[in-house]
Amino acid sequence: MALMYYEKDCDLALLKGKTLAVIGYGSQGHAHALNAKESGLKVIVGLYEGSKSWKKAEAAGLPVMTAGDAAEAADFIMILINDEKQAALYRESILPALKSGKTGLKTLAFAHGFNIHFGQIVPPPDINVVMIAPKGPGHTVREQYQGGAGVPCLVAVHQDADGNAKRLALAYAAAIGGARAGVLETTFKEETETDLFGEQAVLCGGVSALMKAGYEVLVEAGYQPESAYFEVMHEMKLIIDLVNRGGLSFMRYSISDTAEYGDYTSGPKVITEDTRNAMRGILKDIQTGKFAREWILENQVNRPNFNRLREIEAAHPIEKVGKELRGMMSWIKKENPYDK
Repeated sequence: MALMYYEKDCDLALLKGKTLAVIGYGSQGHAHALNAKESGLKVIVGLYEGSKSWKKAEAAGLPVMTAGDAAEAADFIMILINDEKQAALYRESILPALKSGKTGLKTLAFAHGFNIHFGQIVPPPDINVVMIAPKGPGHTVREQYQGGAGVPCLVAVHQDADGNAKRLALAYAAAIGGARAGVLETTFKEETETDLFGEQAVLCGGVSALMKAGYEVLVEAGYQPESAYFEVMHEMKLIIDLVNRGGLSFMRYSISDTAEYGDYTSGPKVITEDTRNAMRGILKDIQTGKFAREWILENQVNRPNFNRLREIEAAHPIEKVGKELRGMMSWIKKENPYDK
């Protein structure tokens, strides 16, 4: 049985009197910093000189300094910048602070295990290394906390230098609201490999490809692009909301019997054994480190393939039609600055 922890299992007092440095102030960074601050903890934000987020963090009432200075001043350092940028930042700004020992034993934390698991960051042995990974976007982490709820988190310990690493990680999970929803104990390996697989095979890669394919099949058959968009993309959120609320059974309870029957009979025609074999291949590439090596190399040569694919995908007809339709939905237009 998986180990789950809730607020009753977490001692927030372990972090009282300590300084937390949140490195980065993007989607996750702003949520972690503000939630922890509102949980009564001392939080500073670490950024690079000239960061556009510097004034945003200050406007939110958070002390801001360079990443190196923040790491030097902190007892607990949470790194929340992009995976591909973490190793360089660690070498330049974080590692010197870990070696200085001016503030005693430090805890280094991550929200994703990529750089630790694939050896891009190798911390010194005399610090705690933990992971607290919310299972949701940063803006959701913030919104749920403000509403008195939370986003479930994963917690893992890579190094326990003082025998207290897990308790500190759980305290941090409570500070950002995760313990309200539940904190699942895992390992850096499991979190990294399942997270990458979920993103690539299902949540992002799989779903994106499925929606585009459905759109293309309908338009090729002569149906209006707008009708195709509504059917295969717009309604996706409505279905996923039902699944999120009560699982597949609740979703099937909520839809028509016609839709439910089509679910049972047509789903296996789309997701075949060939599809599963492709997913197994994706998982193998993740487990062997092939994907990690490819992504690290891609970033070392200024992302030519990534930028080419991003440009191609942005030009897909479903994006043009969707933007026009969302432009007529005032509530979405207000919530989504990307479409403006």
